[in-house]
Amino acid sequence: MKNIPNILSIFRIVLAPVYVYVFYSEIKNAHSLALLVYIIASLTDFLDGYIARKYNLITEIGKVLDPFADKVMLITVLICLYISGRIPFIIPIVVVAKELFMIVSGLILYFRKERMVIPSNIFGKSATVMFMLSILLLMLFPNNGSFVYLLYLTILVKIIAFISYRRTYVKNKKEMNS
Repeated sequence: MKNIPNILSIFRIVLAPVYVYVFYSEIKNAHSLALLVYIIASLTDFLDGYIARKYNLITEIGKVLDPFADKVMLITVLICLYISGRIPFIIPIVVVAKELFMIVSGLILYFRKERMVIPSNIFGKSATVMFMLSILLLMLFPNNGSFVYLLYLTILVKIIAFISYRRTYVKNKKEMNS
């Protein structure tokens, strides 16, 4: 039972290339099936967090693996949506730059002596839900460009989350050095 949340996170990482394969396949209703893959990934994201918290199965590797799985799926989907012409280039560029910075920063913090992992907060969780909703709407209604504005708002929330994580890091660092 202890590893179920981590297994679900790994499953989400595996779903990213499955999403790409289905999205670009010649299968009838490929984009609808890709959306189903994305929905399954999104549900497992909620499920792994729920199981980890409810049964106190939160692990250090899970604190790293879960957000990494989120980033892999998010970046994968945004790049596919850009290539298919559904969103402008700036959206995946900003998100990829921010997420790569967060991944590298997170790995540096984790592998330092203090092994600091900054937990997710309300802004990060809100941005994740907003991305899921935005992507769902963009895939369900591909000809309605107004949902792109929801992605812009979501990016703003992501930036706020980043600033919040940075403040938490600085605060924790000061407490560790005191």
